[in-house]
Amino acid sequence: MTINANTKIATILKQHPDALDVIVSISPKFEKLRNPLLRKIMAGRTSLAMASKIGGCSVNDFFVKLKPLGFEIDSTTQVIEKAATGKMPEIFTSLKKEQIVSLDVRPVLAAGSDPLNLILENVNSLETGKCLKIINTFEPTPLIIMLEKKGFVTYTDTINDELIETYFYKKSDSKKEIIPVINTSGGWDEIIQQYNNKLQTIDVRALEMPLPMLTILEALEKLPSDHALYVYHKRIPVFLLPELAEKKFDYRIKEISDGEVHLLIFKS
Repeated sequence: MTINANTKIATILKQHPDALDVIVSISPKFEKLRNPLLRKIMAGRTSLAMASKIGGCSVNDFFVKLKPLGFEIDSTTQVIEKAATGKMPEIFTSLKKEQIVSLDVRPVLAAGSDPLNLILENVNSLETGKCLKIINTFEPTPLIIMLEKKGFVTYTDTINDELIETYFYKKSDSKKEIIPVINTSGGWDEIIQQYNNKLQTIDVRALEMPLPMLTILEALEKLPSDHALYVYHKRIPVFLLPELAEKKFDYRIKEISDGEVHLLIFKS
């Protein structure tokens, strides 16, 4: 197989089983690829050129490490390495300064708080033709999924491993409200009884974003149709709820205490 700067990490991993260890050895920043859920999301979207930007290395470092595994190298990509990192779409480069609303959620996260409400307030108040730029320490995958389905145009720029800027442009046909209707604990006990001996349990409280949502969605893919998923969570997963509705799942939420939320998810 011939690889170049545009080759996706997922393609390389699929081609050779030892490629994961080789790529991780290039930079400690690639250790997160060992997590199956993060790998599933990141590898399919990340080219070698993009990965080199994240890992603080060069595309040639990948070529040197991967060549012994049998990969053939398209040397022309070394010349266009900088261009291959991915340009910001014109819809964003043409925006004027007054059209961009910047929201830095790093101080909120550093204080141990959840920036979700702050983000949703800014999204819901965003005017058509304007762009919300969220400054964060990670790519807000659940938010991207939700807003793209609401008609927003998105773009993520990885400045470095600790600084990621994500842009959300609101088109004229984008839906205004993105906060979903939340089912509370109504009928909780009845549903627990209904799925007696048919409950699968997962605990996502210790996982960092966006792993809670991804872990739940992966568990639901394997959930038998006559079973329910019982989830231990730290907060109401607002970004998950539209996904559940789209996948024809119903749910109930029980707030136990501050920082303790239980969910029941089952087929509608």
